[in-house]
Amino acid sequence: MDRRRFIKRLSAAGAAPFLLNGQVVKALTSNSPLMKMLAASNSDRVLIFIQLHGGNDGLNMVIPITNHTEYQLARANIAIPKTGDRKLLELDADLPDEQKVGVHPDMTGFRDLYLQKSAAIVRDVGYDNMNMSHFRSRDIWFMGGDYDEYFPSGWMGRFLNEEYPGYPDDYPNADMPDPLGLELGSDVTLAFQRENSIPAGIAIANPDAFYNLINSVGGDTPPETSYPDNHYGDEMRFLAEMEIKSNDYAGRLKEVYDAGINSANVTYPTQYPNPAPIPYINNPLSEQLKIIARLLSGGSKTRIFLCRIGGFDTHADQVEGFDNTYGRHAALLYHLSESVKAFHDDLADQGIEERVLSMTFSEFGRRVYSNESYGTDHGKAAPILLFGSGLKGGVYGNNPNFSDLDNGNLRPQFDYRQVYTTVLSDWMGAPDSTIVNTYFGDYLSQKLDLIANPLAINDCLMIIKERTDWKIVIRILRMPIQR
Repeated sequence: MDRRRFIKRLSAAGAAPFLLNGQVVKALTSNSPLMKMLAASNSDRVLIFIQLHGGNDGLNMVIPITNHTEYQLARANIAIPKTGDRKLLELDADLPDEQKVGVHPDMTGFRDLYLQKSAAIVRDVGYDNMNMSHFRSRDIWFMGGDYDEYFPSGWMGRFLNEEYPGYPDDYPNADMPDPLGLELGSDVTLAFQRENSIPAGIAIANPDAFYNLINSVGGDTPPETSYPDNHYGDEMRFLAEMEIKSNDYAGRLKEVYDAGINSANVTYPTQYPNPAPIPYINNPLSEQLKIIARLLSGGSKTRIFLCRIGGFDTHADQVEGFDNTYGRHAALLYHLSESVKAFHDDLADQGIEERVLSMTFSEFGRRVYSNESYGTDHGKAAPILLFGSGLKGGVYGNNPNFSDLDNGNLRPQFDYRQVYTTVLSDWMGAPDSTIVNTYFGDYLSQKLDLIANPLAINDCLMIIKERTDWKIVIRILRMPIQR
């Protein structure tokens, strides 16, 4: 919840005394310690969600060290070696044996962030009865449900709808002049959809192209129209309201983008420097993150950004036949690792990196056993990577037990909603009530200790005053003061 909105609601409730640990407290006046704490609290944290489209082979990204022999036997024709010039990069020799891991040799950027305690790995993330269809599994990760649930909304849309009530009618406004969510690309995915089918985000290729497109077709707000009370009417209303939102935000996006910069000290990688098929040489992620960095530099208040890199459906030719450490998958991991490192270096140079947390997801992992075509077929659980100086860093979960597989697949150690809940609660500062209304209430007791300075907010119901015929109840936010 936005702290300013919360303070307004508290102020509107008046300054009646209430009981706190048996003591009468009057804390709702404008100069009270509680109000001052809430007014000063940080509410501008940002989440960057990076989709690894196609189903990433997490076992060749995060490689077990202590049971490397079993790993290598399962996938001899694609396994990353433990020794040699292109060996795995060990992250932390002081980890317990069951957690010792390395990363792909082309992930030096991730390794560097990890050594700075600005990166974390959550091992083997998934959900019960994981679906290995690209389309269905992506929908599950975006909607935030179980394998057998079908929501018309996405978890990002539900979260933003709770945090910014009144969208789209009351937005943009002085407190939130920017899109609540921004997706780099041509389509708004299920992730940003709200229950009423109007997404809480918009999609752009880049701010200039978006602005020019809107202005080429006219930016005037269409007159109010009555719509039929049926599905057709709902769709027409959706299109009209999205046109209005696009018009509203086009100028603002260009303004913020033009005001922002990218650090002159940082070079975003554009090409993979090692052998790989030609379609995978160029880096498709760098430009997206570069745009986001410039928008944040220019003052964007957008809370969630979604970008993606594709090509992870590696049934064949995942590696080069002459060397397991080169090839298509290696190029994709390089693009991810080095782009994110450049992005966070860019933000750090500009003094805004502490506001930003980045994290990956892929619809599923790959099977433990490789196939004869130097690839891997659709699997189940896979790691999530997180990036940012606000993390505690480290490895969460243990190396897989290759003697206890799920029909040749890794078993999940963590439900993906545990990670989402942790990020929304401890990083974004969402109160418990918002988490519940985002459909993640069951995971509030299963959060991970990921965030160095959590902004977790607990909704506590307290009785202010009782009379014989009525009682007033107010919700107080309890949270740690940021150091």
